[in-house]
Amino acid sequence: MAELRRTRVGPFTEEGIVTLHDLKDAYQFWVEDGDESFLRECILPMEVAAGHLPRVVILDSAVDAICHGADLARGGVAGLDDSIVKGGTVAVLTLKGELVAVGESTMSSLDIIAAEKGIVVETRRVFMKPGTYPRMWR
Repeated sequence: MAELRRTRVGPFTEEGIVTLHDLKDAYQFWVEDGDESFLRECILPMEVAAGHLPRVVILDSAVDAICHGADLARGGVAGLDDSIVKGGTVAVLTLKGELVAVGESTMSSLDIIAAEKGIVVETRRVFMKPGTYPRMWR
């Protein structure tokens, strides 16, 4: 039982793991010296956690609306993976690859491409802070 550990959880494996001592040291370097490079090596960006989900890439004009909890309409879609199924969980990303939200698709990939309007993703959880992108909706 002393060596019992999880070797894989979701998209995460034991590759690149750090100890709590390493994390504490990286935090101290950041506090004392302002050097965040070690901290960035220890803490992964949240996009890694959503890396296994099918992606919907949205236009910059739709980002702030999604950040305020709006559902994603077809007009805000810039690109998407071909593995999206109706009712499946999808990651909503900006054109730069930043994770905005996670939601449930209301259409499959082929239906989204064919659609001219309508809601394509119902927002379930927003990760990006409102105001990060300029507001372009009324």
